[in-house]
Amino acid sequence: MTELLNTLYVTTAGTSLHLDGDALRVVHPERPGRHLIPLVRIDHIVAWNGVDLSDDLLHRCAADGRSVTWVTRNGRFLGRVSGPQTGNPLLRLAQFRAYEHPERRIGLARAIVAGKLHNYRQLLLRSARDATSDRQTGLRDVAKRHATALADLGRATTLPEVLGIEGHAARDYFRGLALLAPGAMAGRTRRPPLDPVNCLLSFGYGMLRVAVHGALEQVGLDPYLGYLHGIRSGKPALALDLMEEFRPLLVDRLVLTLINRDQLKGSHTETLPGGAVQLTDEGRRFFLEQWSMARQREWHHAGLNRDIPAALLPLVQARLLARHLRGDSDAYLPWTLS
Repeated sequence: MTELLNTLYVTTAGTSLHLDGDALRVVHPERPGRHLIPLVRIDHIVAWNGVDLSDDLLHRCAADGRSVTWVTRNGRFLGRVSGPQTGNPLLRLAQFRAYEHPERRIGLARAIVAGKLHNYRQLLLRSARDATSDRQTGLRDVAKRHATALADLGRATTLPEVLGIEGHAARDYFRGLALLAPGAMAGRTRRPPLDPVNCLLSFGYGMLRVAVHGALEQVGLDPYLGYLHGIRSGKPALALDLMEEFRPLLVDRLVLTLINRDQLKGSHTETLPGGAVQLTDEGRRFFLEQWSMARQREWHHAGLNRDIPAALLPLVQARLLARHLRGDSDAYLPWTLS
């Protein structure tokens, strides 16, 4: 069993991180004192713009296999350092061969989309249980269309068909966003997000991408060669693939819970000229606290018949994908909630 360690999120500009023996020392000019965190409890550092890491700390992280990721103010990926590349080159060769084999690629793309649609339906149906009659009817209607989409997906024989089914289902889901979070703008807006709900979704997806990208590298897969998203210059297509099954339950559910419990405050977001909405410093700290707690929650994994913390699910699924690509299992089974 892989030990669940911690991800350190450092958001405050002007902060610097240093190596202090076997600990990480956090320094900020406005916060005097000696703040030490044992390195043995940290498996990943996520640093925002304006945060500096000393050379000796970066060297130690690389030697230990501890990854460091840099992101923008809004949580978008900038870069990553993870030390020597791990994994068997034969696994990557198998990954490339599966991409070049049309039937295997379509099969993997179908499995990825099926996982996403199934978890969409679970979120919608669970939300409908506690909804008022009008909202309940609307949520169940969207879930019914997703059931139809899953049936159509099973008959899809080309990648454009798979992408078309996924696109229609995603639009249906996000049109129902106002039913899941009353007061939210209907539909998905990004680059930039135009309301607080979409702002939180974009930020949460950014944190999920960091986690999935790291899991793929740890297993030895190439994050930039995917099956649903294909090969996209500069885009970690396989990370985007694997994210799909996790989005509804690990990110959307958290965001909707925060909104419906009225935990998101006006001070957590700000609207920029032009209408873009972004998290404030206080909002980022708040969301990352909630995200870190949510990563501790255990979810049942039917394939392994045991409960697994959310933080480990990307690593588990990356390993299952690697097993399939090596030929040790007949199919890739996405993580879905029953």
